[in-house]
Amino acid sequence: NSQAKQPQASSKAFDTKNYEKNGLTEDEVLEIKEAFDLFDTDKSGEIDVNELKQALLNLGIDTKNQTLQNMLADIDKNGDANIDFDEFINMMTAKMSDKDTREDLEKVFELFIGDDNTDKIDIRHLKRVCKELNENMSDDELNEMIVRADTDRDGKVSFEEFYAIMTKKI
Repeated sequence: NSQAKQPQASSKAFDTKNYEKNGLTEDEVLEIKEAFDLFDTDKSGEIDVNELKQALLNLGIDTKNQTLQNMLADIDKNGDANIDFDEFINMMTAKMSDKDTREDLEKVFELFIGDDNTDKIDIRHLKRVCKELNENMSDDELNEMIVRADTDRDGKVSFEEFYAIMTKKI
C-alpha cells in the first residue's frame, strides 16, 4: 500500500515569537512569512528548486538550473535541498560581515574620489557624483552632508569617517 507523500500543514499555529530575534518585530516576521508562503506554493513548509524557479519566473527572471541549484545551496544550511522557513528568515535578515561591508564601502569611496589622487571626499567630489546621477543638490545641502560625516572638522571626509557614517557608527 504505497501512498504518495502529501504536504502536511503544521499541526501548531505559526508563532512569530520563535523568530522575533535580531530586532525583528512581529509585523516584520509576518511579512517575511508572507513572502515565504508566496514561494512555498505546495504549502509543504519548504521551498524546493521547482518552487524557486517558478517564483523567479513570476518575477520575470528566467534562470538556468545550475544557477538555481547554486542559489538553493547558498541558502540551504542543513543540506536537504529545500529551504525551510528558518533558512529563509536567516537569509532575509542576514547582515553582511564587517569585512564584506568594509571592502564594499572602500569601492564606493573610490567611486566618489575618482582618479583625483586624493584620499578624502570634498564638495567637488559630491558635485561630480550628483551631476553623474542627475541629482540637483545645493551647495548648502552638500556641505551639510560633509559636516555630518566630518568628525575631525577638516572640511573633508576620510574613508574612516565615510565608513563610520555609512555603518552608523558615529
